Amino acid sequence: MTTPGRGLHGRVLDALGPAITAGEYPPGSVLRTDELAQRFDVSRSVMREAVRVLESMHLVESRRRVGVTVRPKAEWNVYDPQVIRWRLAGADRPHQLRSLTVLRSAIEPVAAGLAATHATAEQCAELTRCALGMVATSRGRRLEDYLVHDVAFHRVILVASGNEMFARLGDVVAEVLAGRTHHEVMFEDPDPAAVTLHVQLAEAVREGDPVRAEKLTREITVGALQELDILAP
Repeated sequence: MTTPGRGLHGRVLDALGPAITAGEYPPGSVLRTDELAQRFDVSRSVMREAVRVLESMHLVESRRRVGVTVRPKAEWNVYDPQVIRWRLAGADRPHQLRSLTVLRSAIEPVAAGLAATHATAEQCAELTRCALGMVATSRGRRLEDYLVHDVAFHRVILVASGNEMFARLGDVVAEVLAGRTHHEVMFEDPDPAAVTLHVQLAEAVREGDPVRAEKLTREITVGALQELDILAP
């Protein structure tokens, strides 16, 4: 399915991006834009636009008289939300989920501790709303509804930390949470203990308790890793 709002070059990207990240075109492979334009039945200008997007993600590089070359995986922009989405759609999903969840476990507890110190009254209120939304949608196999509140909750934590670097990781965390849901790396209903931890975390931030906020967030991320051991070993 073509990503909404990106037209023809989006259709090309939705086919080519996952193929590159899945290893169908190994590093060093040369892609001929003329051949690709024919394959996808698009103009050369559309193909060039798609290549420019892939270049911005550091997946490929264009060389005169050579063509478009797939770059080594170590050079990819692995924080790009679209790259994350493509990699989660491939066979390497368990490794990718674990890598991203370990990143969360390193960043989010610290961010939560800072949020307990810096969060505004509005952010505290939003955090409470998100936590209550998670509670309300945690039963009855409503994972998509639950995901909306879960993503919003973690975005607030990262932004409320007051650290602009942490705040920019909101899209990364959103892709991790969405990937778990969309690729069925979740139980039919969220773990009740995890839901309770989110409610307690909202309370800790509102009460200005950074030590408790950090501890609770660490428990949340440890629980997420334990779920992966079961669902995506």
